[in-house]
Amino acid sequence: MKRRGQLMVAVYCASGPVPAEYLELAAEVGEAIGDRGWGLVSGGGNISMMGAVATAARSAGAWTVGVIPKALVHREVADTDSDELIVTDTMRQRKKHMEERADAFLTLPGGIGTLEEFTEAWTAGYIGMHRKPLVVLDPMDHFAGFFDWIKSLVPSGFVSQHSLDRIQIATSVGAALDLCATDSGAGAA
Repeated sequence: MKRRGQLMVAVYCASGPVPAEYLELAAEVGEAIGDRGWGLVSGGGNISMMGAVATAARSAGAWTVGVIPKALVHREVADTDSDELIVTDTMRQRKKHMEERADAFLTLPGGIGTLEEFTEAWTAGYIGMHRKPLVVLDPMDHFAGFFDWIKSLVPSGFVSQHSLDRIQIATSVGAALDLCATDSGAGAA
């Protein structure tokens, strides 16, 4: 079970085929979470970046919680080595469990599933449902085009500067984890 007072970080990232440098980034994040004595909340798969972050976190002594919907148990190959593996009926339940268990959200490179999880946590924070840090680790400029587009929506009012300020972007693992440990969850994009 989670150690009392242990920071739990939900990591959103790719669960499909990616180049080796992304797997290395995920493993570095997992190891750093464990080295800090923190715990990991992941999407519950043991493949790709999702598997790399969980395996490295466990190897470094982190408590790992995997949350996976039944429909993805075989597709993402459930991380049965998790200290806790929660199998949900739906994706919405998966995200709810991950959000409830997390003290901070860390987004790594990924596709539309990763982006959807990140934007849902971002929206929930913006409308006051939580004050948890929202951090994007982007050393390879994976999300640069996305954030350029989001910033272009500020002048028209479709995205407020306040909402954009909720997101903290880092280019190194250490800086990203330092941001995950902040209390307010507010920072500059």
